[in-house]
Amino acid sequence: MFLLALDTTAGCCSVALLRDGVLSACSADAGQGTSVSPGPAVPSHSQLLLPMIDALLAREGTPLSALDAIAFGAGPGSFTGLRIACGVAQGLGLAIDRPLVAVDSLSSMAWASGRDEAIACLDARMGEVYCAAYRILRSAGGPDGPDVPAASIEVVFEPRACAPHAVPVPVGPGWTGCGNGFSAYATALQERLPALASVDAEVMPGARAVAALGAIAYRAGRAVDAALAAPRYVRDKVALDSGEQAALRAGAAVRMTAGGAR
Repeated sequence: MFLLALDTTAGCCSVALLRDGVLSACSADAGQGTSVSPGPAVPSHSQLLLPMIDALLAREGTPLSALDAIAFGAGPGSFTGLRIACGVAQGLGLAIDRPLVAVDSLSSMAWASGRDEAIACLDARMGEVYCAAYRILRSAGGPDGPDVPAASIEVVFEPRACAPHAVPVPVGPGWTGCGNGFSAYATALQERLPALASVDAEVMPGARAVAALGAIAYRAGRAVDAALAAPRYVRDKVALDSGEQAALRAGAAVRMTAGGAR
């Protein structure tokens, strides 16, 4: 199988290629397209993605026409990032008449954690996280080589946006937390999920996991026509209004005061 994977869900722009059972990838910091310190601005997803695709395919000696499918991180995540990944995947898919595989970004985080039971929490801003939980059973000897083991993936609870104190609590021991939601809302999530076996806040969406999950979905017949692919936003609001921002700041101040009083 030849499968190209794209991910621009968060601050990292990444591209991966599954070629004859071997995964190769490249990534770059996309930030927000600006720099917070003196010096040049960080390039944006829109500036990075197409040159990275060209460079990876050239490095691996793989023309676009050799691809069987294209997978992309569909979200939830940055609204702009999701539209970029979907739009580029659609453009390429339509150009070479290949199907697309939309990969849930939270499942890609769970896959990248390497754990069998993972709760993925991605900072959604506005006092919320995107969260979902998965059980992943991996076994050796998959059809796409050692980088993509055969796997069954159970969605324990579907992706959603909610306040950290409202994250669903999965039943049973051994769950691992992953994603930057666990650093952005460390205290609230620790209180909500005290029984987690471990937490890895460094795990984020990326094209390597998108390629692996995209290959599994493609083998299962879940690819779609490029014209039908769409991002998975989960929520339809991008920013808080001024009143909501003030209420959020006031709530944060109350929590900080209460924490210091204990």
